[in-house]
Amino acid sequence: MQMCSRCHKRPAVVFVTRMDNNETKNEGLCLNCAKELGLPVNNILSNMGLNLDGMDSEIDALVEQDDAEPEPSMGDDEENNAPAIDLKSIFGRLSDELTNLGGKGKSRNEQQQKKAQDKKQNKRKFLNDYCKDLTAAAREGRLDRIIGREKELARMIQILMRRQKNNPCLIGEPGVGKTALADALALRIVAGNVPYKLKNKEVFVLDLTALVAGTQFRGQFEGRMKGLIEEIKREGNIILVIDEVHSIVGAGDAEGSMNAANILKPALSRGEIQVIGATTLGEYRKYIEKDSALERRFQPIVVAEPSVADTIEIIKGIKEYYEKYHGVIITEELAAKAVKLSERYITDRFLPDKAIDLIDEAASYVAINTPVIDEFEKKSDDLAAVRRAREALEAAPAPQDEAAVSRRYEELATLKSDELRLQGQLDGLREQRSHVYLTEADLARVIEIWTGVPTGNVTADDFDRVEQLEANLRRRIIGQDEAISAVVRAIKRKYAGISVKRKPVSFIFAGPTGVGKTELVKQLAQNLFDSPESLLRLDMSEYMEKHSVSRMIGSPPGYVGYDEAGQLTEKIRRRPYSVVLFDEIEKAHPDVLNILLQILDDGRITDA
Repeated sequence: MQMCSRCHKRPAVVFVTRMDNNETKNEGLCLNCAKELGLPVNNILSNMGLNLDGMDSEIDALVEQDDAEPEPSMGDDEENNAPAIDLKSIFGRLSDELTNLGGKGKSRNEQQQKKAQDKKQNKRKFLNDYCKDLTAAAREGRLDRIIGREKELARMIQILMRRQKNNPCLIGEPGVGKTALADALALRIVAGNVPYKLKNKEVFVLDLTALVAGTQFRGQFEGRMKGLIEEIKREGNIILVIDEVHSIVGAGDAEGSMNAANILKPALSRGEIQVIGATTLGEYRKYIEKDSALERRFQPIVVAEPSVADTIEIIKGIKEYYEKYHGVIITEELAAKAVKLSERYITDRFLPDKAIDLIDEAASYVAINTPVIDEFEKKSDDLAAVRRAREALEAAPAPQDEAAVSRRYEELATLKSDELRLQGQLDGLREQRSHVYLTEADLARVIEIWTGVPTGNVTADDFDRVEQLEANLRRRIIGQDEAISAVVRAIKRKYAGISVKRKPVSFIFAGPTGVGKTELVKQLAQNLFDSPESLLRLDMSEYMEKHSVSRMIGSPPGYVGYDEAGQLTEKIRRRPYSVVLFDEIEKAHPDVLNILLQILDDGRITDA
């Protein structure tokens, strides 16, 4: 922003060129200085219909306001130390006056509302640049409704009502709904379903990437952070949400500078600003617990994974958003089935995220493979385009020429005919689309892509398959009826839910060479999972040394091969539903066998 070359106090708006000792010099002058020098500013502005006195007072007010407010380092003029003046705000009122002179002005009340809104936007420079307004999104209906989590939400509101250290920190596994709680708070504030002290609060989500981006010189990041904090203090009704709050610990780190966490600490402890943090258990332990000064300023709220029943209610509450987006009908029974299937087959993620993703991708698959849905979307866009063209033609001024009038009527008739034709086609497609349902087979297909479990296993009734297991094994393994019966009984107990949930069904097949021990395992894998790849075979004669345990679970930190996964752990991670065969287990080293205790007892193993 160039300042006046004469007074150096106000922004230059009039630019003149003069000759001085045969040298051409360009100067920028403010309105006052231009007027004092006798330039015909009044005549020029009056011809444009503008008021010079009004412009002077408005520019003065904005300069004083910008001098009082902290400015972001990125917007400062390094040479002149000039405050960044928002010309759009300065001349916003002038454009309104021009509009009024043209006879198209709005009412005085609307103008005043617009001025107040522009002034508010101008005051919230940092919030608008580096944050997203969740309350405005909730007011406009752009947030999905949140089902459940009443206990965590009540605790969060209770912490926000405190006088000091009123900063909740949501801690939980990825995908359990931590960020959704911030959305729920914004929705409650808009609905007025909060205590009186929170009724006028506004929820903003910090965009830390935007805050850090472009900070090339020392002090720029600190200037932005200080400006944001001062703006939040001045507003007095802002709740700042920091998703992945652990990232503020290192944000802005450089030699001789302060990071975001250290800048926030004083304001957090005094209750001058309110922050809602969200992070995972691991990141909280790694970053925030180590900084005890930062940890004591946050009040932790543990967000646990919801139960299957709670997740079913969540899916029932939000399924309409996915129905509308994909154009596929999702029944409540299928929503419940999706939750149960995701809980059973997707083991490395958490509810409700994995159930929502399963429904989303399955509905996407149906939408891609159903031509009616694609055709409906195309016809909808065509109909909207025809309507816009017809409305534009009707709103256009009537031509004077008879030939032009005739052409206009012909175009209108054609457009109306196209509109009626497209509307009829759209009604027919809408009727066809109303019979497109998401099915269990679609869910099974997505699960097969994710986990490798064959589709038939997911859709078939578990008890029917187990009921036929004994007969199928007896047809392939002759003379081992007692062993087959014992194996099938154990598997039936597992499927009936009598045994421990995570504990795997385990057997020791003992006997001389060639009686069918390994063959029974192969047939068991084939009948349970319909795939030979579901049998993971480890030859334990390769694990005779003590150190060979690292081949199974990976090398410990500091050793060669630490980044490489273990043979057993990596195979199980890729195919969670498998039959694991430890062949010739008597040849393995005793330390290797100790690993099996954890596997057989808890159904889990910790990779190095």
